[in-house]
Amino acid sequence: MVLRTLQEAGLVPVLRADSVEGALALANAIAAGGVKVLEVTMTVPGAVEVIRRLVKDRPEILVGAGTVLDAETARACMLEGAQFIVSPALNLRTIEMCRRYSVAVLPGALTPTEVVTAWEAGADVVKLFPAGALGGAKYLASLKGPLPQIQMIPTGGVSLATAAEFLRAGAFALGVGSDLVDAKAMAAGQPEVVTETARKYLEIVRQFRTGTAA
Repeated sequence: MVLRTLQEAGLVPVLRADSVEGALALANAIAAGGVKVLEVTMTVPGAVEVIRRLVKDRPEILVGAGTVLDAETARACMLEGAQFIVSPALNLRTIEMCRRYSVAVLPGALTPTEVVTAWEAGADVVKLFPAGALGGAKYLASLKGPLPQIQMIPTGGVSLATAAEFLRAGAFALGVGSDLVDAKAMAAGQPEVVTETARKYLEIVRQFRTGTAA
């Protein structure tokens, strides 16, 4: 169910903010654009509270925890309702914890060895991070060639300009950070900027899937 929702959404916004209220405001702005998935990173002060409140107040959104570096943090997030766990790196104990509680886990990896190790350890999807550092969509396509059975979500280097290219390269979904989560726009009291960007991303996903992309 969770993996199907992630794939259908096609977009996983990586939510970063300086406060609980700031994170919730960002979440609302993104959701207003039609996005049904949010990844709340542990770098947000009070991140666990953000997860708790979103799970309670926005049941239509699939809420996950991001930047999870260890099994203990993963468990704390799961107890507050996080439906998937994302990490920027590969931590085998975190994967084990998520498997124990049947929660989807998306560990970070970059090299072919890390990607395969994550998959063999039980990763549901591998977060390819930082995808832009080693060639972006071309690197993803290079990995998918010999590893078509491993689903990957590229994060880092995904923008409105590169989103379609990543999808053509075989991305399971797109992990999007600062290009969507516009802190300056939010600080300026312009959440509609974030909302419109979210709509643009979803339109790129829609056009790719329907074969109507330019």
